Amino acid sequence: MAKVSKNSRVGKRAANAGSGRDYVKVVTSSKDPKTGKYTYKNVMVHKEKVKEYLAENK
Repeated sequence: MAKVSKNSRVGKRAANAGSGRDYVKVVTSSKDPKTGKYTYKNVMVHKEKVKEYLAENK
């Protein structure tokens, strides 16, 4: 098996597999019809499911 350098990106990706770096923070805003104030919702979503989440919560 080949030796992996400490500085190689391939080795770092393998070490970070399944870590929190696969998630992104999505902030959505909604306007209250009575008061006109905006509220913001923060959600952590897997980076591959961001488009699906935004389509559901339009």
